[in-house]
This record gives sequence, structure tokens and C-alpha cells, in this order.
Amino acid sequence: MPVELLVLHYTGMPTAAAALARLCDPASGVSAHYTVDEDGTVYAHVPEDRRAWHAGVSTWRGAGDVNGRSIGIEIVNPGHEFGYRPFPAAQMDAVEGLCRAVMGRHGISAADVVAHSDVAPDRKEDPGELFDWPRLARAGIGLWPMPSREDQGPFDAAEVAALLTRAGYDAAAPRVLLAVQRRYRPAALTGVADSETVALLRALVRAMGR
Repeated sequence: MPVELLVLHYTGMPTAAAALARLCDPASGVSAHYTVDEDGTVYAHVPEDRRAWHAGVSTWRGAGDVNGRSIGIEIVNPGHEFGYRPFPAAQMDAVEGLCRAVMGRHGISAADVVAHSDVAPDRKEDPGELFDWPRLARAGIGLWPMPSREDQGPFDAAEVAALLTRAGYDAAAPRVLLAVQRRYRPAALTGVADSETVALLRALVRAMGR
């Protein structure tokens, strides 16, 4: 299948060494194309023309088999279970450079740079609310919606579901709104549709041209 998605993860393990050992262990059943350490070191694991087992059961834009149509980048961070912390500047510099290169090689659009939590909202929360998505969006990697006055106003459940679907999410996933907030509204992780979250979704769909 052609590569059309770039999926960003955190490693979610106590140390970089532990994460790298797991990603390089055939018995683990998991892999990624790249890992980016906190000092900016980039490790290549799986060639980009091969499938890596990084996304698990996941969907995006109504289709499954995300592993078969994506590049996966693991970003070293202990994650929510082992002491979640901000991502260092050197690491973000390396992530930005790697993402630019991968997107250029495969023609991946900014709208199709996604979080693991975007494609598997009921199972995953990485790379999480501390990840610097605004910085990447300024570099053309992913989107950062900026609602305008036209995005404000009343909404109902049907519109929320339609917006989620148009943005690429699985609208039926119970934790999907939490995933949206974790990426686009990290200061308010309520999992509830409110006026600000809906305005962000409206702006996001407009930015995607969908």
C-alpha cells in the first residue's frame, strides 16, 4: 500500500535503552521505522518500504490497517505511566527534521500527520498533551486550528459526530473527544464536547479542506 500517513508516538518506557531493546526484539511483536532520543539522536529500525508494527488496532479516515499505510516514529519519553515530561528542544529539532524528510519522500500532507492517540483513541494517549504540536504545525507538519468567529455557535451531537468523521477520527470511539483535546486543547482534557472543542473541530475541518 502507498504510504499516506505519518504517526507520532512516545515510547512510554522508563528509559531509552529499554525502549530500543524492545523495538529491536523480534519476540516483542512491535516495531517502528524510527526512534528519536531526547538528545536528538535518530535510530532507524525498519526501512520505509517495509511495514512496521507500531499502530496496533487503529483507524484513520474510515480505514483500518494503519500499519500498512504509514511511517511510525517513536519519540523517547517515559509517558504517563513512568513520569511524563516535556520533550526537549534537541529532540523536537530532530523530530521536525525527520518528519520533513519523511513527508517529502512520500508526499504526506500536513493533515495526515497524526498522533497515536488520534488513530487509536480508546487505547492510546501518546505522544500526549505535552508534545509541541504547535511548533510542528508552524513548520508545516500537522495542523494547528485557529478558530474564528464563524466557528463559534450552537452545536448538537450529530454535528459533532460529522465533524469528527470529516477530520479523520472514529466518531464512535468513546474517548475520541479526549484524543482531540489531548492534541488540540491540552489545557482542558474533559472528554466532553463543549463550545471551544467544537469550534476547534470546525476550524480543523476547514483547514483540512474537508
